[in-house]
Amino acid sequence: MRRIGILTSGGDAPGMNACIRAAVRTALANNLTIVGIRRGYTGLIGGDAVPLDRTAIRNIIHLGGTILETSRNPEFYTREGRLKAAAAIERLKLDGVVLIGGEGTFHGATMLAADADTAALVGVPGSIDNDVYGTDYCIGFDTAANCAVQAIDRIRDTARSHERLFFIEVMGRTAGFLALESGIAGGAEELVIPEEEVSMARLSERIREGFTIGKKSAIVVVAEGETPGISFRIAREVGEHLDFDSRVVVLGHLQRGGPPTLRDRVLGSLLGVAAVEALIEGRSGCMVGEVGGDLTCTPLEDTWQKKKPLDKNLRRIFTLLSE
Repeated sequence: MRRIGILTSGGDAPGMNACIRAAVRTALANNLTIVGIRRGYTGLIGGDAVPLDRTAIRNIIHLGGTILETSRNPEFYTREGRLKAAAAIERLKLDGVVLIGGEGTFHGATMLAADADTAALVGVPGSIDNDVYGTDYCIGFDTAANCAVQAIDRIRDTARSHERLFFIEVMGRTAGFLALESGIAGGAEELVIPEEEVSMARLSERIREGFTIGKKSAIVVVAEGETPGISFRIAREVGEHLDFDSRVVVLGHLQRGGPPTLRDRVLGSLLGVAAVEALIEGRSGCMVGEVGGDLTCTPLEDTWQKKKPLDKNLRRIFTLLSE
């Protein structure tokens, strides 16, 4: 292992820059040359790489987003596109590549490894949805969850003042981790997540019961699911059952940006070091993660083929505390 590359792919997540910084410093400490591949798989296909040294990563640990930029590239999901990427890796003379991203990133890496005998590939989980199998937490989740909780706190002031029902929509296309943890921390009354079917009649009845026992306001945290903006439909359907004044707040991409929290800076640093050390140890086709406080390596195919379950105890706690 003499020369490695690093890229960020898919949705950006706060803490990615901390991970890049840690990977670069670890590579340099082990006398490796490291280059940054710009714009994810788009840059990999085009061989768009820039040298990374201590100057390039100076004062980036506190920045959100990713200094390497990112993309979602449909061409990479064709065999022709992946062979172009493999040829670029050969031209760049890379012995290993660190890939920071989520399920889509690791799915693409698995297919790349199957199509071509290329450099060693090690993944790092970066996703505010926190839906990647093989790690308790992904880089970016803690920052996004804190953003959602701050929004819930602010909305609660208005909800209480106007005795109103609010639907707050957070990200989470196929997973409810963000909704669940921000709902607990924000003291939400109800939760709508992709993992569970929800009856609008039953949801409405539970909200009605809360107002009946003396509540003056209520907050429902909704994961966006497959259709961002779904909260408007839910609010409309609940309104058909209840004669309550309600409002909808969609947080959207607001949750992606901003300075990473302490937890995301530490996690990004921890996994950036672990990824480079995994390459040095000869590992490939795996993702470094943290499970139960311990560093782990999970096969890349497992990260997107296996479904990461919600924490049943946290779900139980939400139900208990919201009654």
